[in-house]
Amino acid sequence: MSIVKIENVRVLDPIKQTDSVETVYLEQGKRVAATDHVSEIIDGQGKWLMPTMVDLCARMREPGQQQHGTLKSEGRAARKNGILHIFTPPDSKPIVQDNGALIHGLVEKAMLDGGIYLKVIGAQTQGLNGKQPANMAGLKKGGWTAVSNANAPCADDDVVLRTLEYAAGLGMTVVFYAEEHQIAKDGCVHEGFVASRQGLPMIPALAETVAIAKYLLMIEATKVRAHFGLLSCGASVELIKIAKTKGLPVTADVAMHQLHLTESLTDGFNSLAHVRPPLRAEKDKQLLRQGVKDGVIDAICTHHEPLSSSAKLAPFAETEPGLTAFDTYVAFGVQLVNEGLFEPLEWVEKVTLAPAKVANMVDRWVEESGWALVDPKLEWLVSKDSILSQGKNTPLINQKVVGKVIQTFAA
Repeated sequence: MSIVKIENVRVLDPIKQTDSVETVYLEQGKRVAATDHVSEIIDGQGKWLMPTMVDLCARMREPGQQQHGTLKSEGRAARKNGILHIFTPPDSKPIVQDNGALIHGLVEKAMLDGGIYLKVIGAQTQGLNGKQPANMAGLKKGGWTAVSNANAPCADDDVVLRTLEYAAGLGMTVVFYAEEHQIAKDGCVHEGFVASRQGLPMIPALAETVAIAKYLLMIEATKVRAHFGLLSCGASVELIKIAKTKGLPVTADVAMHQLHLTESLTDGFNSLAHVRPPLRAEKDKQLLRQGVKDGVIDAICTHHEPLSSSAKLAPFAETEPGLTAFDTYVAFGVQLVNEGLFEPLEWVEKVTLAPAKVANMVDRWVEESGWALVDPKLEWLVSKDSILSQGKNTPLINQKVVGKVIQTFAA
């Protein structure tokens, strides 16, 4: 086995809560004792060494949408960018996430093709049709711990309530991407000045907050463990804060782009900024940042959604929502540090240990994780060539960013 020696690197370890400059020896992605038998020596001066990341929401596009990305292309992009554990919502096309055997096949393929640990969230209702609960007992037996209806609406609130009771009885977590469909309708951008000037159909913040408030009441009644993914509104943070103060078993995450980008990017019908939930106002961005800082929002995720170039070539409202996010994830994280929101170790925790805790898999993550070597000062151009993901759909295209994973060490 080959051992790599990294000299004088700043080790950011959220498990030990340490931030110190050390010389580190790695074998198969694990720290080992000092030795003279090394195959490679890396100068770590000015670099950071952090554990590989856990991503609570990314769409890999396989099965069914390989024109946008595959487990091979997206797995490789994630791994090279220091992300080893990935949770994916149950809305692939076709939907296979109500079938344990098919999910096992996906998980195996993700490791074989992409070198990543794929964690599939099970379906909350059969085929995500929103009418009957999925076979959660079967999913639980197969080792699944969480279910979600992704972005698919339920026929009515009674169905939601029944699935929550079912999940609570099995000790499973329900993942909500909160959006009240009767309010959101066919909207595609934040309800604000930019959208109204362009005449685009809008999604008010209320679409998210009404849904969260309703689900929180159901969570209180059923005692189900719940996770709210992809928060986009400042007012949502306040609702989660109240729920946590009450002692409800809830956690939350936010997509990294919501901490940086706002509705202003959609000006001029820029479909590369079309994402769901939509980019919101500057005030929302600041409140979301504060929510992460205060720990109300537990973790940050990529919300990676690769798309082919043709998916963005239509009038704005008809384009597919989504941003490619693996490649710019660390640069955005470094930016949060450079802007003074976090110390480096605080940011590292939000993308490693914190999401592992949310997913109830700390021990497993510690066992399977590797290390990522980050150059926090490396300036690079986001371009179709530098983006490893098959999807090049980002509003950051042709812009310079700072910070990148230069090597991932993992078994």
